[in-house]
Amino acid sequence: MLKFIICALIFGILTSGCATLKEGAKCVAGVSTKILEDNRKTAVTKTVNHDYFTAYTKSIEILKRAGSYIYVQDIKKHMIAVYFSESDTTPIGVFFKEIGANTTEMQVSSPSSYAKEVIAGRLFSVLKN
Repeated sequence: MLKFIICALIFGILTSGCATLKEGAKCVAGVSTKILEDNRKTAVTKTVNHDYFTAYTKSIEILKRAGSYIYVQDIKKHMIAVYFSESDTTPIGVFFKEIGANTTEMQVSSPSSYAKEVIAGRLFSVLKN
């Protein structure tokens, strides 16, 4: 009976708060990007004069040099998810949209306005037009 209750509680935790079982498992593991996707409506957005691949790879270099911890790097999903630093686990998402051959729109989202602005400033100062 105790095993059933524990299993039911774990199942409830995994399926509550996140949209799917898979996303629930990501929440428990601490690698969910749902909050970053939800905050895209208030993201800092800029269009840069770089092709998609260059904007993506340069962003990774900039984030690593700045001391951010990359926890999701998915070029096919057009996103990078980082923690502000190795000791500050404020999540920040960088989303990419190819506009043209040499133009990419970038969005930096986070539940933290401060983290979003700092990371956007770091990225856009290097990737300026």
